[in-house]
Amino acid sequence: MASGSDRNPIIIGGLPSQVPDFDPEETQEWLDSLDAAVDERGRERARYLMLRLIERAREKRVAVPEMRSTDYVNTIATKDEPFFPGDEEIERKILNATRWNAAVMVSRAQRPGIGVGGHIATFASSASLYDVGFNHFFRGKDDGLGGDQIFFQGHASPGIYARAFLLDRLSEAQLDAFRQEKSKAPNGLSSYPHPRLMPDFWEFPTVSMGLGPLAAIYQARMNRYMEARGIADTSRSHVWAYLGDGEMDEPESLGQLSLAARENLDNLTFVVNCNLQRLDGPVRGNGKIIQELESQFRGAGWNVIKLVWDRSWDPLLAQDRTGILVNKLNTTPDGQFQTYATESGAYIREHFFGDDPRLREMVKDMSDDQILHLGRGGHDHRKVYAAYAAAKAHKGQPTVILAQTVKGWTLGPNFEGRNATHQMKKLTVEDLKRFRDRLHLPISDKQLDEGYPPYYHPGRDSEEIQYMHDRRSSLGGYVPTRVVRAKPLVLPEDKTYATAKKGSGQQSIASTMAFVRILKDLMRDKEIGNRFVLIAPDEYRTFGMDAFFPSAKIYNPLGQQYESVDRDLLLAYKESPQGQMLHDGISEAGCTASLIAAGSAYATHGEPLIPVYVFYSMFGFQRTGDQFWQMADQLARGFVLGATAGRTTLTGEGLQHADGHSQLLASTNPACVAYDPAFGYEIAHIVKDGLRRMYGENSEDVFYYLTVYNEPIQHPAEPENVDAEGILKGVYRFKAAERGEIPAQILASGVAVPWAVEAQRILAEEWNVRADVWSATSWNELRREAVETERYNLLHPEEEQRVPYVTRKLSGSEGPFVAVSDWMRSVPDQIARWVPGAYQSLGTDGFGFADTRGAARRFFHIDAQSIVLAVLTELAKQGRIDRSLLKQAIDRYDLLDVTAADPGAAGGDA
Repeated sequence: MASGSDRNPIIIGGLPSQVPDFDPEETQEWLDSLDAAVDERGRERARYLMLRLIERAREKRVAVPEMRSTDYVNTIATKDEPFFPGDEEIERKILNATRWNAAVMVSRAQRPGIGVGGHIATFASSASLYDVGFNHFFRGKDDGLGGDQIFFQGHASPGIYARAFLLDRLSEAQLDAFRQEKSKAPNGLSSYPHPRLMPDFWEFPTVSMGLGPLAAIYQARMNRYMEARGIADTSRSHVWAYLGDGEMDEPESLGQLSLAARENLDNLTFVVNCNLQRLDGPVRGNGKIIQELESQFRGAGWNVIKLVWDRSWDPLLAQDRTGILVNKLNTTPDGQFQTYATESGAYIREHFFGDDPRLREMVKDMSDDQILHLGRGGHDHRKVYAAYAAAKAHKGQPTVILAQTVKGWTLGPNFEGRNATHQMKKLTVEDLKRFRDRLHLPISDKQLDEGYPPYYHPGRDSEEIQYMHDRRSSLGGYVPTRVVRAKPLVLPEDKTYATAKKGSGQQSIASTMAFVRILKDLMRDKEIGNRFVLIAPDEYRTFGMDAFFPSAKIYNPLGQQYESVDRDLLLAYKESPQGQMLHDGISEAGCTASLIAAGSAYATHGEPLIPVYVFYSMFGFQRTGDQFWQMADQLARGFVLGATAGRTTLTGEGLQHADGHSQLLASTNPACVAYDPAFGYEIAHIVKDGLRRMYGENSEDVFYYLTVYNEPIQHPAEPENVDAEGILKGVYRFKAAERGEIPAQILASGVAVPWAVEAQRILAEEWNVRADVWSATSWNELRREAVETERYNLLHPEEEQRVPYVTRKLSGSEGPFVAVSDWMRSVPDQIARWVPGAYQSLGTDGFGFADTRGAARRFFHIDAQSIVLAVLTELAKQGRIDRSLLKQAIDRYDLLDVTAADPGAAGGDA
């Protein structure tokens, strides 16, 4: 962590427009000197002098404006490059073997009858960037710590597999099973970095573009958080994120750069592989993506290292005394550079150097072949090493390395720099022969002419392989490697949940507050209390969690360097370097990235954290659903709280806050265990079971999603002999009918349970209907178990056929069955086929709107009176009541008039 004097000032600099000039004569002397330099030595020389003055001013800690863009040359001058400690010849041979095996693996995956795809051009461009990291920088986990966290670019996965093959971490059979995870099990290799599919190999899923950069920032921040709180020693861990220049178009890629700078995350390095191409063509054909990214990162407060040209350019740049070459580099657009990558040396001589006699003079003694091989910096091991070393040495800021490469580099003229290279997956025999020759590999023409191209391994005892093993040994082990060292946690005793099980008495509280009370008691637990990580997007007060401010405090590595405006209040806003709460501002994407980093700490650093992410339920799965898939893929664990749930419960906020579908979205994520509880004691059982499943013995790679509400209701005490199994499996009988003769069943979830109880009363008193009320705590889990049951029965026809839990639970209860919730009907309809009787659901299909809760529920026909009508309708279908009673019920309750409904409890806003 940088010292206070090294941190970025709040104001970086600018023209002192409000400061009087106390010595105008001295000022004029400086201006005259600049004028003289321009007049006598020219603008380029004057520019150089100005840049040197700015550089010296920074050295003297004079606050001058940051340059947003520098010349299109390497940031690190040749004279400043450090000694390269590796054996470049051996490393070249290693990389050649890796390049070959990566390309051959993808090409062989296109063999007849397979054709599973793959990508080779991305790794071909970034191979040197990875190789230098593997040989000299990436730290492993053999010391028992977390090592480095490396976010590999998703499309480069074949190269990572190819290197692992040389190290005997993967077999030839596994390479041939690339993208054939089931048909070639257990040898199958996943397409991209997928920890769930390869839990001992990959650590971070990255191929959903834009999520890797975001996750890397919050991983670096989580490392600092864990160290500040004394949970894990992360001081030696460095986060490396390998990204594509096209990927930087994703808003998530650049959206949280300021956080990394604001918190001085010098444990973070982005390496952007600037091969100047997207999937279809140039990233910035008419512009310069490296220059654009430099401006964006510098503006956000990052240290920027440009790695543009390889060492073959050094002599040319050294003789550029007029700046004409640098100007040519500055003004040539990316689209033209891509053309140069595909053309001859003669073409480059004519079109790049040929339009100015001074440029032609520079290359007059160079052959066309030498001009053709004027290369890009991302392919030069020494230049890459210099950039990485500078990034690791830099303090006080995160660093981005913008490395220029050629997409498809070394693959031959049919691949290099071509617009279609990303989709090209198979090399012809002639392509392979040219590729082999360029890599100087001992593979015969016969081997390429007959059958599939072979993999190349120089031999386990070769100097190349021994070199690789030695380098990884000195750096702490092999990467990528995912290791789970965390031990099961000692979980709280039952008494921790006692308060929630007592109910709320005469007090009405929202289920959100019921959860917060449970959380408060859990955070007091001496075994696990300090492992909770509270996360919210600037809404702690909305969810009643401001009570945690004075005790848990908000994490800020700088502490609180101001006097809080509410410092005299009991619930004062309090920041601390050891704070337990993550306040990520209005950024659900940032909060979810924190959730994932915390939820996977058990594997990343061997220390389990228990994240609790609370948010407006509408802005969870709808806004950041891709990240919840990322969370599942990364095998992260924790609690996700969709607060202010329901389409009619937060009606004062209106359409865009009215969540009636997140439970349905949650059902699509196989790792998500989703509940819609009604009362505090249900929440207590769910949370207790969640801690057991995620952090106890035989822990599971799942996360829990609970939807809770902001409507105050009275929470009953836990019934004696409560059906805990039913709560956890998804449904239990909450309140048996006490009156009435005609049987019926009402299933309700969440905030709808009290409406169902009121409907039960009306049905008994006014219609002689005896309706039991069931609390459906999880429609999703009921469906999931039923689907698995049917799958078992399908594949085991000769064995005793199993019965889904929901069918067994409801059997013996005479229908009809009416389901109701504050969700769209598709949510309770998930179980329709397994309900043993006539079934109808009520829900909130359509858009939400702002109004009273009562009016909204009457509009959607999910209130108590509408439930009564639904039950009567089903009974009429069965002939148990006369159908004429239905119109009587509609008229009696004014069900067609939203203004006739009781408006309900106030507080429909946040």
